[in-house]
Amino acid sequence: VQLQASGGGLVQPGGSLRLSCAAFGFAFSIATMAWYRQAPGKQRDVVASILSSGITNYANPVKGRFTISRDNSRSTVYLQMNSLKPEDTAVYYCHVFWDSRDYWGQGTQVTVSS
Repeated sequence: VQLQASGGGLVQPGGSLRLSCAAFGFAFSIATMAWYRQAPGKQRDVVASILSSGITNYANPVKGRFTISRDNSRSTVYLQMNSLKPEDTAVYYCHVFWDSRDYWGQGTQVTVSS
């Protein structure tokens, strides 16, 4: 299992970014995928998740601003982030729980600053 995240960067408050996570080595279409984030000195928290059915769930701080989606034909999960705030600054990780263990992407840095 491999997860390759991309799309982070530096953006001004109010701006947008789209993260991508390409998945390899497992049956992506039936897996629940998620994005987590970890700010310096803080624990890693879930941001959003998407079931194989397409049902989504979001953490309260990002509801209405972030959208998680998936493209099963490309084995890729996305995180569209709009109206970004400085408190969204963190390393973002994609995640899958597969074959009784957690797998993480390498993380992509998102920095929201003027």
